[in-house]
Amino acid sequence: MKVVIIGAGVGGTSAGIALQRLGHDVTIYDRIRENKPVGAALSLWSNGVKVLNWLGLSEEVAALGGRMDTMAYRDGLTGETMTEFSLAPITEKTGQRPYPVARADLQQLLMERFGTDRIRLGKKAVGIDQDDDRATVVFEDGSSDSADIVIGADGAKSIVRDYVVGRRMPRSYRGYVNYNGLVPANTAFGPAGQWTTYVAAGRRFAAMPVAGDRLYFFADVPGPSGEEPGSAHGALRDAFAGWAPGVASMIDSIDPASLNRVEIWDLDPFHTWVRGRVAILGDAAHNTAPDVGQGACSALEDSFVLGLLFSMTTLGPQDTLARYERARAERAGDLVERGRARAHETHAFEPGVTEAWYEGLRGADGSRIVRGILGNILESPTGLGADLA
Repeated sequence: MKVVIIGAGVGGTSAGIALQRLGHDVTIYDRIRENKPVGAALSLWSNGVKVLNWLGLSEEVAALGGRMDTMAYRDGLTGETMTEFSLAPITEKTGQRPYPVARADLQQLLMERFGTDRIRLGKKAVGIDQDDDRATVVFEDGSSDSADIVIGADGAKSIVRDYVVGRRMPRSYRGYVNYNGLVPANTAFGPAGQWTTYVAAGRRFAAMPVAGDRLYFFADVPGPSGEEPGSAHGALRDAFAGWAPGVASMIDSIDPASLNRVEIWDLDPFHTWVRGRVAILGDAAHNTAPDVGQGACSALEDSFVLGLLFSMTTLGPQDTLARYERARAERAGDLVERGRARAHETHAFEPGVTEAWYEGLRGADGSRIVRGILGNILESPTGLGADLA
């Protein structure tokens, strides 16, 4: 079977590897001209790591991942520890340690494993059509390619989604801006091996370890969309002025040229992921706020299910894609809603709700937070055997 994938991100490359391993002829196209992932890093919880293990990348991903043994919340203004606890129950329950990873490192690994000679960069898809036998993608340069199936992994502003759904779907602003990047390890912010988060007034500043003695930091600032500051680093410094010394130390360590500023938008959940021989996955199918850390993991789950179904079903590609849609849409949509609920709780859109959350953190043993994280993981299609622990 010939497969064309639009998008060389985590979802597209992982799907490409999964289908390639089944013996299919896969080519990936992307509009980018070089590997410049959006965002500094991502959270690979156990469900996402398991998919990468399944793709034969377990040793490589373990080498890229930061060792995150504990989690802590601190008062953003005083630096006081509100709660600190072990993340070992997550590993014990799921059978797999989670790993924060630098996005560029993971992206390069996936592209190399798929085969860079099979990835066509600088190819912007502008049109899609299909007949009973083939689906065809037309590119901005006038070229085209046809295949038995086309998979759109072309992100939040997906052109493939427009074709599948039959209309442009509006995205919703979630009410905050996220700043993120990579910095050298900084024990003034929090201990090595810990995911440390400072919270106050609906804002948060967090960091988790990644490979190479680095930290992935991310900071959320509620506010309107469309207000691009003259200096992202200056805006970040202003937003967290007067916060605890650990936060000030982190901001001082940031290279302004490497700082990312991202307005957080998502898509209402929807269940139309397939049109004949054309399907979508990843952000094209379930663009979500990052508040539950499952965006990349959900894309990896898509690739896992797609690969499993193509290895097991034989009634034709349209039938297999329809089964993929039924298997994934509800689960992915639920994670979008969980992300929204979490964003609402943590960003003081209702101040009383957020204050109650802060009070619940003080002196907590972490079991409720661990249950929440596990709730996002254990319903995954990778959750086989989770009842053992």
